[in-house]
Amino acid sequence: MDRYGIATSGNWIVDRVKMVSHWPDEETLSFINSEQRGTGGGAYNSVIDLHNLGVDFPLMGIGCIGDDADGAWIRADLSQRGIRQDWIRTHPTVPTSYTDVFSVEATKRRTFFHCAGAGAELGPEDWPYDDVPARVIHLAYLLVLQKLDQPDAEYGSVGARVLSRLKDTGITTVLDIISEDSPRVPQIVVPALRYADCLVCNEFEAGVVTGIPTRVRAVHAGADAEHPQPQVTSYLSPDGVRAAARKLIEMGVRERVVIHMPEGGYALCRSGEERFQPSLRVPQDFIVGTAGAGYAFAAGVLYGLHEGWDLARTLRLAVATAASCLRHATCTAGVGRMDEVLGLLDRFPLREAVI
Repeated sequence: MDRYGIATSGNWIVDRVKMVSHWPDEETLSFINSEQRGTGGGAYNSVIDLHNLGVDFPLMGIGCIGDDADGAWIRADLSQRGIRQDWIRTHPTVPTSYTDVFSVEATKRRTFFHCAGAGAELGPEDWPYDDVPARVIHLAYLLVLQKLDQPDAEYGSVGARVLSRLKDTGITTVLDIISEDSPRVPQIVVPALRYADCLVCNEFEAGVVTGIPTRVRAVHAGADAEHPQPQVTSYLSPDGVRAAARKLIEMGVRERVVIHMPEGGYALCRSGEERFQPSLRVPQDFIVGTAGAGYAFAAGVLYGLHEGWDLARTLRLAVATAASCLRHATCTAGVGRMDEVLGLLDRFPLREAVI
């Protein structure tokens, strides 16, 4: 098959993003000052980000949604954008996955209440192994796809079995995972690594999977009588990030590991080639919300993989796309056309290189 295009697979979620006055204590009140509906989940967000960038190759989706208003909204959204949805199954009785996202206006910190819904029904039978024409398939996320997270006697996990079958067809596989720190992470993620050509994750996830700390916590004494409580800060460990990437390659990732963090993006190839790209230092008034920056970064990585770009060019697009995402409360509406997004690299200074 002459493969062309990108398919994103996994969670298709509707986000209900609520900007709130403050985060309340239990049994107290906070005001919702605005609310928007947006895309949610790694599969949905990344494919919309790719569309927003204006790619000139086909985009496809694989997943499961409900036969309800949210599911209809997703289908209408994909249809309007020309994204192929042949392999998004409609479940007749289970609702479309959704997340209530509460974002505090002053801090931009987010809290999530998630209904797994139809995403929990997505199984290995939903992937069109022999029919999908994509060159690259993105799987997001392990650890929240219940059927894929089940053990498998031969492959270790059902998710690993899915990736293995995709590899057998000649597809480039990209794996993404969710941030979770629990004993089940190695059982679900590690078996899948050897069938992933590329792993995209953040520094926290890389540390959890490998057991290598990627950040160092520091406790500082209170500043003065008015602020007597100790302050806890977190610093990136460059050596830890490098060591975690090497360990992930040793654990089986086939070609490259790409780790994103607020400070930028780091990539390591099995050949030993590595690259760090600092993130953009955008002003505070540029930032409307932080939801979706990781998905936008992943979209840049996916584009670079599809086009055969080198690490430097890929990571520049990835950090620029992540920065563009910050200018909207939803996960995808801030991402613009590629030339405008890349223009942010000239508009804003880069952070200091730390790796």
